[in-house]
Amino acid sequence: MTSVYKSHDRQCGASLIEVLIAILLLSFGLLALGAMLSYAVQAPKMSNMRAVAANIAASHIERIRANPTGYTSGSYTVTMSYDGTFSDVPLVNCSYPTCDPAKLAALDNSTVQRAARIELPAGGVLVTCDTTPCSLAGAANLWIIWQEPSTLAALNPSTSDNCPTQVTNTYTRPKPRCLYVRFKI
Repeated sequence: MTSVYKSHDRQCGASLIEVLIAILLLSFGLLALGAMLSYAVQAPKMSNMRAVAANIAASHIERIRANPTGYTSGSYTVTMSYDGTFSDVPLVNCSYPTCDPAKLAALDNSTVQRAARIELPAGGVLVTCDTTPCSLAGAANLWIIWQEPSTLAALNPSTSDNCPTQVTNTYTRPKPRCLYVRFKI
């Protein structure tokens, strides 16, 4: 009678080298998954900052439309309030009966600059008109500018944003993010 099992058969199973190679391949997969999760955590934060910037821009445009006299006098043209810092922006006082369109525009500008600084990291505002003085028939440009935390998952702001040259030439590290809105009154 012959035995089904022969004594010289090799034992079947995984060797130590095979186990180590399997662990190495698994670790590469987990590293890729970790990088993807890092981006997945950062993307909603960037999206939230864009939504906040869009709300601030819409609010400022509505303020400008409510005061066309202040707009045509150039009172809403804001020199760049973005300086890359987190310093506080003081509010301008405008109270009845001394509040004229220029003072109202100064109040609106300081309110929006303060909102940008509080709601966005190092936020700022820039408003320019196509014509000097600003005309109701002409268009204007509004930028909301902020500084996102620099992470490996952040998008490259040099290719994805439409920042004004005053920002891109002055602030190179870290490059700020910008939301650009062109509008008419």
